Amino acid sequence: MPLIAIWLSSVQLTLSYLILSTLKGIPYKQLTVGVPKEIFENEKRVALSPAGVQALIKQGFNVVVESGAGEASKFSDDHYREVGAKIQGTKEVLASDVIVKVRAPMHNPALGVHEADLFKTAPTLISFIYPAQNPDLLKKLAEKRTTVLAMDQVPRVTIAQGYDALSSMANIAGYKAVVLAANHFGRFFTGQITAAGKVPPAKVLIIGGGVAGLASAGAAKSMGAVVRGFDTRAAALEQFKSLGAEPLEVDIKESGEGQGGYAKEMSKEFIEAEMKLFAKQCQDVDIIITTALIPGKKAPVLFKKDMIESMKEGSVVVDLAAEAGGNIETTKPGELYVHKGVTHIGYTDLPSRMATQASTLYSNNIIKLLKAISPDKENFYFDPKDQFDYGTLDHVIRGTVVMKDGKVIFPAPPPNNIPQGAPVKPKTVAELEAEKAATITPFRKTMTSASVYTTGLASMLGLGIVSPNNAFTQMVTTFGLAGIVGYHTVWGVTPALHSPLMSVTNAISGLTAVGGLVLMGGTYFPENAPQSLAVLSAFISSVNIAGGFLVTQRMLDMFKRPTDPPEYNYLYLLPGGVFVGGYAAALSGGYSIEQMMYLGSGLCCVGALAGLSTQGTARLGNALGMIGVAGGLAATLGGLKPSPELLAQMSGAMALGGTIGLTIAKRIQITDLPQLVAAFHSLVGLAAVLTCVAEYMIEYPHFATDPAANLTKIVAYLGTYIGGVTFSGSLIAYGKLQGILNSAPLLLPGRHALNAGLLAASFGGMIPYMIDPSYTTGITCLGSVSALSAIMGVTLTAAIGGADMPVVITVLNSYSGWALCAEGFLLNNNLLTIVGALIGSSGAILSYIMCVVRSQQKLCFFPGSEKPNSECSLER
Repeated sequence: MPLIAIWLSSVQLTLSYLILSTLKGIPYKQLTVGVPKEIFENEKRVALSPAGVQALIKQGFNVVVESGAGEASKFSDDHYREVGAKIQGTKEVLASDVIVKVRAPMHNPALGVHEADLFKTAPTLISFIYPAQNPDLLKKLAEKRTTVLAMDQVPRVTIAQGYDALSSMANIAGYKAVVLAANHFGRFFTGQITAAGKVPPAKVLIIGGGVAGLASAGAAKSMGAVVRGFDTRAAALEQFKSLGAEPLEVDIKESGEGQGGYAKEMSKEFIEAEMKLFAKQCQDVDIIITTALIPGKKAPVLFKKDMIESMKEGSVVVDLAAEAGGNIETTKPGELYVHKGVTHIGYTDLPSRMATQASTLYSNNIIKLLKAISPDKENFYFDPKDQFDYGTLDHVIRGTVVMKDGKVIFPAPPPNNIPQGAPVKPKTVAELEAEKAATITPFRKTMTSASVYTTGLASMLGLGIVSPNNAFTQMVTTFGLAGIVGYHTVWGVTPALHSPLMSVTNAISGLTAVGGLVLMGGTYFPENAPQSLAVLSAFISSVNIAGGFLVTQRMLDMFKRPTDPPEYNYLYLLPGGVFVGGYAAALSGGYSIEQMMYLGSGLCCVGALAGLSTQGTARLGNALGMIGVAGGLAATLGGLKPSPELLAQMSGAMALGGTIGLTIAKRIQITDLPQLVAAFHSLVGLAAVLTCVAEYMIEYPHFATDPAANLTKIVAYLGTYIGGVTFSGSLIAYGKLQGILNSAPLLLPGRHALNAGLLAASFGGMIPYMIDPSYTTGITCLGSVSALSAIMGVTLTAAIGGADMPVVITVLNSYSGWALCAEGFLLNNNLLTIVGALIGSSGAILSYIMCVVRSQQKLCFFPGSEKPNSECSLER
């Protein structure tokens, strides 16, 4: 009777499990996740770290961990108990509902039984399985009606990068390979010149530009070695180059792109050519690291015995393909030995030799996979489908699940909508320029240079002749000099500071507030339309100024480490107080030194951009930016000498805007700071539009007698156009970065014709605007170009993928500088001209630098030149 009762109970539980899983899944609180100790020889990893266990318990799972499972990874049983796990024996853990392992189940010699035999009926197993190589294991698991998620079968698509355990382990193996090579190499990796003599740098050759190879290249380069990389795939060679390694190629042009991110087998002619290349390299390099694998096949032998024997004594070879037979003929899998003076490292357990790190990353992969395939907050459920689109979550689930309720469903059917082969990657700007320079004769090069200078100097003469007055000539001089300074300021910017530099230039461009202040009027409130536009311009510019500087400060705080020395940035209040307070004292004494204040403010803004180019001076740069903006605003107010009522209006608008900007910047999440820069930046464009329109309204009565009227009208029109593009383009960039809008490029049909039409209509509007002197026509044309440019900003930015939005923002930042210049010419204000030229030219150079860093062609943000989306995809 007891046996019958037990049998009936087990049947009832199994039926309940099947019914629940069929209907709505199993509640997390009814499931137990088991973490057994790995029994594979020398395996030190554990499937879940304490942090991973804590995440599962928080999700609702019960977790049991085998005693001692994490000891080799430096995770004690107490660590697991502290996060809520129970510590139990081997049999109890393997009888869990969900078993998570590193190595595939195997025979347990201590218990004399296979691990799979200890599973309960219908469990779920998550582990490395390698189903094609282990058919007998699949049969054993099928007997238990197991559902198997193979971590080695996670599809290598963009959406699955967080679950890609193979890449996580390959990254560790590549790094550890360099560490082991350095340990067994008899010299420094980096070259040195000492009193005792010169030490040459080590030369490292890495075969295979997948995750492991690139990790090796990065580690070896950071240690000072001369690194060379070889791969049959052009994209992998580009990855080597981006890490500072020298890419090696053979003369035969043949693509090595294969399925799943691996390289394919090459032709006989190609192999012969690469073997000659390797033979030559063996005589020169000190260390060779090989990573070449072909799925489901023995690793290709790339280095014959005679090649290895030609290497210098003391050289080291590390064969990361040893477990699949090895790329080096003399490799002994699993062993470290010396052959003819060359140290061979053929370990097959490199990730396990960094057990703590490997276990942490593997645990993260599993947690992310479970959350992705079963997003329900209450129940654990996933459904593998045979019909699925490429790159979707259904693709990930179907590819990963190799057995469902005991039925083998490996391999997965091919997905629908498989993208066509990636186009040939365009060459970088540096490569294109180098190729172009190589084809130009010295005479042509010199002639081109002379022609450029001739044109430039002739243009200066022409501007002098057509200049309406001396003030315009002086403004052009200021503009030219400031542009040159901006051009040379940011060339050496550190890539990590690209976002803070964009943020501080965005905050400085908030000096559009100066234009608003100059045009404001009335008493406590504006009295007409132009004054209303002006106060609105000053208000939104203040939002950008205060919020922009705080965002920059928060970005820089992300670089702080607990070990960094204390900072005393409040001391920068001293120069700021002297600058602004000294001006106030001079003003009360009857001195008019506004132009010198503008010069000082401009120099501070130059210092801000230069300071943000390196981490050591970044905080100083942010402080100088604040001082420069504060000085410029103070000088503007001092030069205007507004009535107490008007001063109250100005102060109220700027104080309210500044408060709102600070509140937004303070409350926003750290991860949202880059997109907030784009949102703030849209305010600069809007302020430029409002100021230009208000200036036209105010100056219109004087156009009939002002000799510079046409120049004023042209600058107002161009400033409105640039401001409109900047305003709407920045909002689209914000939406894509924030996830409000789809990050994929919006490729409208006929978009090139649409953009060309918008551009033609925008500039065509200048014809009636300049010919017809009526006020109605002028305002109508300015309103039309505002709308057309705003639409154009949307169509241009929407056609670019979300991955390129940081570059787009820098381009728009440059545009805002030119809009600020337009305000400077309109108002005859040196400060706006200086800062505008500075931001415009430095923004253009920063855009160029970011494109080169991203190994992309320069982004031409003009009609019809939208580049396709370049969403990040990990090259394996």
